[in-house]
Amino acid sequence: MKKTLYLKFILAYFIFGVFGFIIVATLIPGMTKDHLVREKAESLYAEASAIANTYASGLYTSETSLETVKAQMDTLAIYQDSVIRVINPSGLVVLDTSTELNVEESVIIEGFDPTSTGGAYYTVGDFFGTFDTAVLTTFAPITSNYMVKGYVVIHCPMTSIQESCDSLQRISYITLIVLLMLSLIILIFFTDMVYVPLKKITYATEQYASGNMHYEFQVDSDDEIGYLAACLNYMASEIAGAEDNQKKFVANVSHDFRSPLTSIRGYLEAMLDGTIPPEMYEKYLNIVLNETDRLKKLTDSLLMLNNLNTKGIFLDRAEFDINQVIRNTAASFEGTCRAKNISIELVLTGDVMYVDADMGKIQQVLYNLTDNAIKFSHHNSVIRLETAEKKNKLFVSVKDTGIGIPKEDLKLIWDRFYKSDSSRGKDKKGTGLGLSIVKEIINAHGEHINVISTQDEGSEFIFSLALSKKNDEEE
Repeated sequence: MKKTLYLKFILAYFIFGVFGFIIVATLIPGMTKDHLVREKAESLYAEASAIANTYASGLYTSETSLETVKAQMDTLAIYQDSVIRVINPSGLVVLDTSTELNVEESVIIEGFDPTSTGGAYYTVGDFFGTFDTAVLTTFAPITSNYMVKGYVVIHCPMTSIQESCDSLQRISYITLIVLLMLSLIILIFFTDMVYVPLKKITYATEQYASGNMHYEFQVDSDDEIGYLAACLNYMASEIAGAEDNQKKFVANVSHDFRSPLTSIRGYLEAMLDGTIPPEMYEKYLNIVLNETDRLKKLTDSLLMLNNLNTKGIFLDRAEFDINQVIRNTAASFEGTCRAKNISIELVLTGDVMYVDADMGKIQQVLYNLTDNAIKFSHHNSVIRLETAEKKNKLFVSVKDTGIGIPKEDLKLIWDRFYKSDSSRGKDKKGTGLGLSIVKEIINAHGEHINVISTQDEGSEFIFSLALSKKNDEEE
């Protein structure tokens, strides 16, 4: 993949600069000059019309003298920085502010034709060859008795207009340079605030795509890019955690499957090669049967957890008496308890206590917790199953006085296949999945389960259930 985004922005910046200079150098001068010429022409035409209607018209009605008009027009010419003429239709120059008044020497403009402007009130050129450089010329007719007697013609040198145009052109260039500098500042900010973080994010995604989910990066920004970076970091950490859990899961499954399979294979090979005599087959076949039961239990637990994750837990909610379920669960462990001389004490709230839950799933929770309590309890001890009602909830407690759980293991006991070192010594048949299943079931009910444990003193598991309204009806 070509990394061209930043190059595109640089290229766009230079294209903007080049086109800006081309526009300023080509279009702006012509447009500015045309505007200044029209603006100056309008001003001169207004002045020429005023002269034609006042001073100049008096020449043809003998109301004023030529000298008086000349003096007045000289003053106006200086003010306008221009040349003012009065010209007859035949081209005879009656008055010219650029020369001294001389009635004896007549000046005629050859080819003078006021209609050559094509109806416009101004023209640009040498005015029939009378100027060496280009001038802006405006015409205003002098009329008397509805007849054109002559024309007031004002000439303004184009050099002054060109100087104004050049001045505005310089301003345009300066403005363009300022805009380019501002654009450069924006580009610098874009580089620091967008491109650099985006480059970090792109590199991080490349690392994640290559499998390096432990790569970490930081973008110090409170905007959407910073949020994207934080989300990407979080996603990578979650995936990395999931990968670690998966590796641990595979390792634990392999370990827990390998042990019974190795035991089964060893006993069977010993039977086949005669190491174990026929009279002892029954004993070792029972061991093999126990190991297969262990494998079946492990497989069933794995299938259940897989279904919980992929399909979720389907709850068959109903209103049932939790006290009776607790009594039945305790009764099912009578033989196991007798072997270890363990007694189960029931402290139940009321004779009947209805809850709203999936009876089969809750029975499994109670079975797993009671089974764990018996496994990790000492001989001649007591296990206490207790219920307590509080704020429309029923809290069920399974408490033992066994080996307890080390403090550092309390946060890990809900993990799949997790077994503390002490529990591994005590429980050779456990899969490490019982508490994971318990937590999944309780969470599916929207309830909570907690554990209180002290090493060498015992553990207490407490979970909550929703009380049924049927309890009020029974009362």
